[in-house]
Amino acid sequence: MRPIDYTAAQDVRGALQKLAARPLESAPIGGGTNLVDLMKIHVQNPALLVDINGLPLAEIQEVEGGLRIGALVRNSDLANHPLVRERYPVLSEALLSGASPQLRNMATVGGNILQRTRCAYFRDISQPCNKREPGSGCGALEGFNRMHAVLGTSDKCIAANPSDMSVALAALDATVHVSGPKGERTVAFGDFHLLPGSTPERETVLKPGELITHVSLPASRFAARSRYLKVRDRASYAFALASAAVAIELEGKTIKDARVALGGVGTKPWRSAEAEKALMGQPADEVHFKAAAAAALKSAKPRTHNAFKVELARRTLVRVLALAAGLA
Repeated sequence: MRPIDYTAAQDVRGALQKLAARPLESAPIGGGTNLVDLMKIHVQNPALLVDINGLPLAEIQEVEGGLRIGALVRNSDLANHPLVRERYPVLSEALLSGASPQLRNMATVGGNILQRTRCAYFRDISQPCNKREPGSGCGALEGFNRMHAVLGTSDKCIAANPSDMSVALAALDATVHVSGPKGERTVAFGDFHLLPGSTPERETVLKPGELITHVSLPASRFAARSRYLKVRDRASYAFALASAAVAIELEGKTIKDARVALGGVGTKPWRSAEAEKALMGQPADEVHFKAAAAAALKSAKPRTHNAFKVELARRTLVRVLALAAGLA
């Protein structure tokens, strides 16, 4: 049996001090829905757990027309908050499509952003995985890769990012706020997750000893006309084969502005500038929705078992655009 030290922090400064004391072997724990799961199968093995549930980071506040969302806000609370349902329905829909009600009651915003891939090769310590053990190889490249990514892949890793919430945050121009030993900083959500490249073990720009404190959503002209659609193997408690989050602003029947992000197909929550460019200034109709979907998947690199995802993601995006435009 391997001993694990435990300590609880009561404020951000105290948590940072405890993490900084053992930066390479400590881990903060909030809801623990992902971390404890990975500890049970020995994929993550922190020697020190710093309990951050006592930190004052569990509030949702209205700020300058937007929202400040604490890192410890539970997924259920965020999904059902009146301002989220009214102003950012895509975020509420994405959260409610993830996990089970019991897990959503425990899972936190910070933990959801940082959740690890569900790649079977990553979760099986008898298999090679560059993300878990750099340099060991990638079993998914030539193995069973039905659930894996087709966008943003490399010859080192094709693991898909599993988060539904993060797809919505990518579409909503969210900002991640971080505190660490060197102070506070902000990161645009699109820059927070990293592509695998040659270093798939580095998944985000978060540094050892740093904490996500909150996420901010800007006031938006078009977020109220936003939707999330997830396609999966079963109706609930399954990860996305393909998903799409969109927000559009219409001027008459013309798309004035658009935000598009994809899930289930990317190695990170996949914001598609190509699809947005194809939509803006165009009529809101099926022809242009299909053009945007084709642009979004143009750079896809399918593998042996996941080629179906390319067409599935195109159809998912066309459908959710029609929903957001009120055409379906």
